[in-house]
Amino acid sequence: MQLIFDIDPNWFVLFFGFLGAWAVLIVNRKRSGKQNNFKEQVYLAAAGLTSMVLMELFATQTDLWHYLPGDWPIILWPTYVAAILFGHQLLRFIEEHVTLKGTKMC
Repeated sequence: MQLIFDIDPNWFVLFFGFLGAWAVLIVNRKRSGKQNNFKEQVYLAAAGLTSMVLMELFATQTDLWHYLPGDWPIILWPTYVAAILFGHQLLRFIEEHVTLKGTKMC
């Protein structure tokens, strides 16, 4: 199997979009005085990436989907990590704002 590094530019847009949104949310949370638990995010990203790799392996082995030879989107997995980190920050952001609004109503 030939390994070709010809990546569609749209993958980079997706990757940097998730990474940028993660950065914006983490800076916003840090400004509001919330702690940044870096170790938690590393574990979350590693666990999420492991589950995504397992999903890809299962799906390709059972022919749920397949990639043409030389068309394996290698940037897919870093994009998974960026999406997982973004999702984590987004959920924390929403959780903090819902909690704050809930306490102000009392």
